[in-house]
Amino acid sequence: MNLSPEEKEIGKQNFLEAVGTTRRDFLKGTVLGGAATGATLGATYFNYGAIGKERLRIGIIGTGDEGGVLIGALNPDYIDVVAIADIRPYNRHRAFHGDWSSADNENVGTKKARPGLMKVYGWETEKQATDHVKVYTDYEELIADPNVEAVLVVLPLWLHDVASIKAMRAGKHVLTEKLMAHSVAQCKEMGRVADETGMILATGHQRHYSILYDNAVSQIQSGLLGKLHHIRAQWHRGNLPGADSWQPPLPTEFMEESKFIDMRRAIRKEKGTEAENQLRKEHKILQELYAWTKKRDKMTGNDADIWAAKVAMKQKQLEDFTVDAAAYGYQERDLETGKKRTALEELIRWRLWDRTGGGLMAELGSHQLDAASIFISAQRDDHQKVMPLSVIGSGSRSLFPADRDVDDHVYTTFEFPGPGYFKDGVSGEVANPGDKVIVTYSSINGNGFGGYGEVVLGTQGTLVLEREKDVLLFKRSETKTKIEVKQGNGDAVMDTYETGGGGAAVAVAAAPKEPSRGYREEIEHWAYCIKNPDPENQVKCPPKVAMADAIIALTANIAMKENRRIEFKPEWFDINNDETPEGKAPRALGELG
Repeated sequence: MNLSPEEKEIGKQNFLEAVGTTRRDFLKGTVLGGAATGATLGATYFNYGAIGKERLRIGIIGTGDEGGVLIGALNPDYIDVVAIADIRPYNRHRAFHGDWSSADNENVGTKKARPGLMKVYGWETEKQATDHVKVYTDYEELIADPNVEAVLVVLPLWLHDVASIKAMRAGKHVLTEKLMAHSVAQCKEMGRVADETGMILATGHQRHYSILYDNAVSQIQSGLLGKLHHIRAQWHRGNLPGADSWQPPLPTEFMEESKFIDMRRAIRKEKGTEAENQLRKEHKILQELYAWTKKRDKMTGNDADIWAAKVAMKQKQLEDFTVDAAAYGYQERDLETGKKRTALEELIRWRLWDRTGGGLMAELGSHQLDAASIFISAQRDDHQKVMPLSVIGSGSRSLFPADRDVDDHVYTTFEFPGPGYFKDGVSGEVANPGDKVIVTYSSINGNGFGGYGEVVLGTQGTLVLEREKDVLLFKRSETKTKIEVKQGNGDAVMDTYETGGGGAAVAVAAAPKEPSRGYREEIEHWAYCIKNPDPENQVKCPPKVAMADAIIALTANIAMKENRRIEFKPEWFDINNDETPEGKAPRALGELG
């Protein structure tokens, strides 16, 4: 939406007014009361408590970009990291020291998002950290560690099922990053092993634990938006050839300084030619190391320490050159461009390949279609996960060359059942075939205009969720109208009001200063459920829910690849049924792990 700053401010205040009115008792009695007693905000919102006397001892399998984000989300009161595993020196280094790629201090850029274990746990030296945290290259050694109770699986998508099943078979609980697995058959295998072993298996669709989204869902449940009829979701990124976050630079063999200077001279000699561009691409990490080293040597005091940390990280990135990626299952391949992709490139750029990743729908679309299904589910009395009816889509590689498999543009349209679609409200006989909610989704690499978020349209109101940071509420399409919320015997309603009602102050008092994306809360709750086993203590994204999100994303990929409309089958969503959208049945339990 193209909203002015004034309209955005009105929308934010309208949402606070609605939350503070419709959830007044909850906020005052639960959230503000919990804050007074020292309970975490996530615990008070999502109805779990302190973990108990002993923290959950975990191992982290995969400490790359997303692994670093999860490390930054850890609450040391709940989680005790006792081991990590990663085959890349660069990732192991960042696991402890954080990511200094775009940071000039501790509180900005990549360092803020990925602060590292030393920052999270207050260890002053790497020795203090490694005295407590065992470091493995092979994750199977971590799984065999008797001190590890549970694992975070943050590996490339094609390994989620393998590592999760091995961990559960070894008696470890699992929280795996999204997407649940590379295929629906693998999702069903994981769910069946979880049932067989009794291990808790959760998947990291963190919007289930976002306070912003929880408050947004509450407004739908209150009836404030009326009947939902459309959701528009998008994730537009400023990724272009030569500046693609999914195509990070590859390490080259480290050179002596004299040879490195010769290389820089060669680049200058080819200035303005394609040869210069190629040399710069091939030696980007070396050039950054050279520049950062020179900057470090000019600094003093704290600035010198910061640039020394940046240089140390860049040196570790070069050490990835020594990794034998083929020994861990990564493969060489001839590309359409005529060049050869090495096994190391498949490891580092795994999101670009169908064999190792799931493209934009798996990495981005699955989050937002999960959110859309949460919103639609909020209209139902039982609030159970709503499954889509059909999908049609189009994908293309419009900007990038043939150096990858994945599309850089995807467009999809889903049909979801409205609350009156089925006779019994959930499934089975159709009562009103016209009662549908249409969800459109686009993920576009290009100039990034529009950013990412969701727009939820109801007959009485509109919710706009921007970048998981802000929620705006409007009365229908009236973006310049301030509202107050009234509650009667039926649904809540919005009335026009010049200055707003009295609910906003309550919502502001209970709101976090900086919105959490839900990573911290999902890990806390997973740990709480493990340490407090009870039928009432269930994670919010168990195999059934996570598999549904995988089915949505992976079926959309099939629809785009085959250029056809696909109707979803109920059997796909049943973990114990062997039918899958890809047509491949799950393996028998005896063949797994």
